[in-house]
Amino acid sequence: MRDPNQPNPLVSGPILPTLMRLALPNMGAMVATSLVAIAETSYVGLLGTSALAGLALVFPIVMLQQMMSGGAMGGGVSSSIARALGAGDIPKANALAAHAAIIGLTAGLAFALVVFFLGPALFAALGGRGQALEQGLAYAYVYAFAIVGVWMTNTLASIVRGSGNMRIPSATVFIAAIMQIVVGGALGLGLGPFPRLGMGGVACGQVAAYTAATLFFLWALTSGRIRVRLSLRRFSPDGALFRDILRVGGLACISPLQSVGTVLILTRLVSYFGTAALAGYGIGSRLEFLLIPIAFAVGVACVPMVGMAIGAGDVPRARRVAWTGGLAAAAMLGAVGLFFAVFPELWSRMFTHDPAVLESARVYLVWSGLAYSFYGLGLCLYFASQGAGKVLGPVLAGTVRLVVVIAGGLWLAAQHAPQWSMFVVVALSMAAYGLSTAGFIWMTPWGKK
Repeated sequence: MRDPNQPNPLVSGPILPTLMRLALPNMGAMVATSLVAIAETSYVGLLGTSALAGLALVFPIVMLQQMMSGGAMGGGVSSSIARALGAGDIPKANALAAHAAIIGLTAGLAFALVVFFLGPALFAALGGRGQALEQGLAYAYVYAFAIVGVWMTNTLASIVRGSGNMRIPSATVFIAAIMQIVVGGALGLGLGPFPRLGMGGVACGQVAAYTAATLFFLWALTSGRIRVRLSLRRFSPDGALFRDILRVGGLACISPLQSVGTVLILTRLVSYFGTAALAGYGIGSRLEFLLIPIAFAVGVACVPMVGMAIGAGDVPRARRVAWTGGLAAAAMLGAVGLFFAVFPELWSRMFTHDPAVLESARVYLVWSGLAYSFYGLGLCLYFASQGAGKVLGPVLAGTVRLVVVIAGGLWLAAQHAPQWSMFVVVALSMAAYGLSTAGFIWMTPWGKK
């Protein structure tokens, strides 16, 4: 633990170097999590086309759990912990940790029950039929047992991050990702002495990984090795503490729903232009899954720095942290986007050699690549606003992006516009998201100076 007599670098240290020191471990963990999705898809493919289709049905639910528990509610948890520590109120931080654990457990149980009992109707509504629906349910029924672990892992990790410790959560998430790949692959495919359990076995990887991660975090937080200590022995529910977390985390949960809605609507609109256009869009948009961890890592690093500055009453520093992080994320994502806008085939040829699909992917990467910097800016500022406890503006910015996609896409479809114009709308929606997020944060007061 840090010596309490030493100055806290999150409150007084140089902003950019401290941000990067906190962000780098998160990048490794987030990249590992992205690789899990790639690895899982690869060995599910060995189980057959129906298994791949079944995984596609369940994947939005899996991603939604991660986004809501880790990025949305997790940001609210980290924010509340960081603001309490910034004000020097360690007892309140400890009490907030206990309330956060209750929220994570309750949300995990609720979503697990939804998937377990409403899964058949939900996946059928998404278009699941026959063997695809059967395979999706085989995965979902086992994954339901992992949802509590997912919520608890991300909630407890957010408590630790709120204290300014990024290494322990990052290392734990990285190890959990490796465990998920190994266990899921071994049980799903029947490698070595293990039985071939198919889709249920693949989902067992998530159960094992997140159960182990939850148990480790519980041990770390109850053993006194973290600045914040978790104890439920003398837990006394306090509505004010629940509200402190939920007013940020609960509102932030709207953002993942907006993101999923935007992707679903874009997919439907692009499909209007044919199979090649849809395939090219799919290839191009995969690049975003590798870029998001960069903005996520910088953004999550902003949360405790902003929160502690707000708790300490240093609003100008909190704003400097937010803008520094946002511009850093914009620069990194913008550089990658411009590279692939100039050399799109370096990415798209990893997935296909079909000329029509390559052309569609090229057009998408050219236009979207020009807008990735705005997307990085908006995503990072969204996390920074969580640290300040002022998340309404960035959530409204997500609505702006959704409106641009719906209005622009429907108008282009009615005008029978060419394919490239739809990808211009995608780029404009990213720019609108980033600029409106920045505008809302610029106008929103974060406290008294």
